[in-house]
Amino acid sequence: MKPTGSYISFFSNLVKEKGGVNLAQGIPGFQPPEKLLKSLSNTIYDNVHQYAPSVGDYKLLDLLGKHYSQRFEVDVNNFLVVQGATEALSLIYTYLFQKLNGNFSVLSFEPAYESYSQLPAIFGQEFVNFSLNKYFSFDLDSLKEKIVAENVKIVFLSSPGNPFGKIWSKVELETLVNLSHDLEFYIIFDAVYKELYFESPPHIPLGYNSPNVFYVSSFSKMFCITGWRIGYLYAHESHREAIRSIHDYIGLCAPSLLQRAIADYFEDNSFGEDFLDSFRRNVNQGFDILSEALKQNGFYIPPIKGGCFIWAKLPEGITDGFQFAYSLYQNTGVAIIPGEHFSPNCISWVRFNIARPMEEIEKAANLIVNFTLKL
Repeated sequence: MKPTGSYISFFSNLVKEKGGVNLAQGIPGFQPPEKLLKSLSNTIYDNVHQYAPSVGDYKLLDLLGKHYSQRFEVDVNNFLVVQGATEALSLIYTYLFQKLNGNFSVLSFEPAYESYSQLPAIFGQEFVNFSLNKYFSFDLDSLKEKIVAENVKIVFLSSPGNPFGKIWSKVELETLVNLSHDLEFYIIFDAVYKELYFESPPHIPLGYNSPNVFYVSSFSKMFCITGWRIGYLYAHESHREAIRSIHDYIGLCAPSLLQRAIADYFEDNSFGEDFLDSFRRNVNQGFDILSEALKQNGFYIPPIKGGCFIWAKLPEGITDGFQFAYSLYQNTGVAIIPGEHFSPNCISWVRFNIARPMEEIEKAANLIVNFTLKL
């Protein structure tokens, strides 16, 4: 029987309970920057053990403003530090649900990360999967028609994506932002993986200063600190006070000590550029090794430009992603995620986490290939 909750939790918990190689959950398999850990150690005895300001540690906010102002005109007052990107997504959704009186549906591009479909399910809205075309982009006329017909008021977008590591081009983003003004919907842009690109950094929509665009990011993946739960959002000033007010009651503040440790690390280490360069190379190498092994054994992999996952279609003749993933773990101890978790139309697809040490990637590649050959 298939689990009723998150497949990501189900398969990653198998590894945590019984052992194996966890290519299921998006957990980086690397230690955080040594200098960040030193910063945390040095901060322990500072006076940062009570509630942080609800908007975020002021030093961290100032550094975020300086970092983004190198590329965009930003107002530091429009940033809000929260408990991970997941809280940021749910906080924005709660705000828009209230603002729109719950009368709308939500769209994302297939395959969609679980929060994009589950937040509408929790709040009682319809979720609309929109398929990409053969060029892995969208047909504008079809998209317009769908948004109008389904009364779409929120569009989730991620770049690089999860589970499919598509990076949206500047032209695509400009088209979507302009469309959001024409058809009066909001874009929630998820940039959690923005530092994990394979060729060029992704374009992000902070330069538009649009009230229709919300920007979400975090430090979890980029510094291998998923357990710290420090994320942030950027919203147009017209939304600022209302979102802060909701955050005061359902989030209050992110951990004070951890915010300050990140701020001190940023200040002394150029926003962690050296670590990010190294981490990016490791992820790219993991992608190259595993994707090549998969393609040589009949998996189809669409063009992936970033993120920390491989999104792959199963070899011809293998059609059930859940059965494949479950049998793979039972026989090899390698955990992956069935594609149907991200869309009911992706039953024959699976997702692999590649942000793992090379020895794990190489071991998993051999086990997956040997298992597949026996099917």
